[in-house]
Amino acid sequence: MSTAPANEAFEHPALFYRNEQEYTQQTGAFLREGLAAGEPMAVAVPGPNLELIKDELGVDARSISFLDMTEVGRNPGRIIPKVLKGFADAHPTGRVRIIGEPIWAGRSTVEYPACAQHEALINAAFEGRAVTILCPYDQTRLDAAALADAWLTHPTIISQGRERASDDYDWQAIVARYNEPLVLAPDAAVFAFGEAELRSVRNFAVDHASKWGLDAVRLEDAKLAVAELTTNSVVHGGGRGLFAMWSEPGHLVFEVRDGGRLSDPLAGRRPPAQGQFGGRGLLLVHYIADLVRIHTGENGTTIRFYLDL
Repeated sequence: MSTAPANEAFEHPALFYRNEQEYTQQTGAFLREGLAAGEPMAVAVPGPNLELIKDELGVDARSISFLDMTEVGRNPGRIIPKVLKGFADAHPTGRVRIIGEPIWAGRSTVEYPACAQHEALINAAFEGRAVTILCPYDQTRLDAAALADAWLTHPTIISQGRERASDDYDWQAIVARYNEPLVLAPDAAVFAFGEAELRSVRNFAVDHASKWGLDAVRLEDAKLAVAELTTNSVVHGGGRGLFAMWSEPGHLVFEVRDGGRLSDPLAGRRPPAQGQFGGRGLLLVHYIADLVRIHTGENGTTIRFYLDL
């Protein structure tokens, strides 16, 4: 596994591993190369894997930032702005090295499309930057579709200690594939709104969320997220929209549909520039929610967010 000079372009290899030994050997070697080069490093992987890496590195782990991806990456949509760019932007000179494992066997089928799109969009978010992000994939526990997608979202694959270029690399294809239409639940509570109904739709959301058991802190989160999305619909989505919400086991689902279209695939995933006014609504929803799913096309945009109960 090689370390590129700081002036080279972004690197985004996937690491396929079959067992704990391969995992620790490969991640340990990757991080020790970074230590030798004096590169700032962060590791964001699920908790049990964090401990494996720490044990492998021993005292060398002291200079590395460690984050539990099941917490900081609960919603895949906030990994780029809050975790990856958050660390990289704090170290603007020289090459930065990160291990990020956003896809693990415990991810649900509802979460997976957002995870795959996240892996694809990393390539757009860091194009031209001196950053290396290594993404581990568990070959024995992830399904074949997730492993096949990794060949499209990563220009380089490392397997059994050997590195090769991916002949299938095409991150835009993954973004398009998982831009899936989102079907409204048949039992959803719905509210059509325009500018005059913005306060009413927020109250509608809070009233229903309270009845379905959302606690006081998360009620404020729901109110803020709904306010941001419905206001965006009025300002940028044709002036009107349809709000819907419903309850599923373990969480509440909130959704806003309007006639606008998101042309920027990284919308909501860029940290705001210093002094920037506006343009933070979708980013804020990513930070608040436990999951965000988006579908956008010629007929409009649907943004759906989940809050765990």
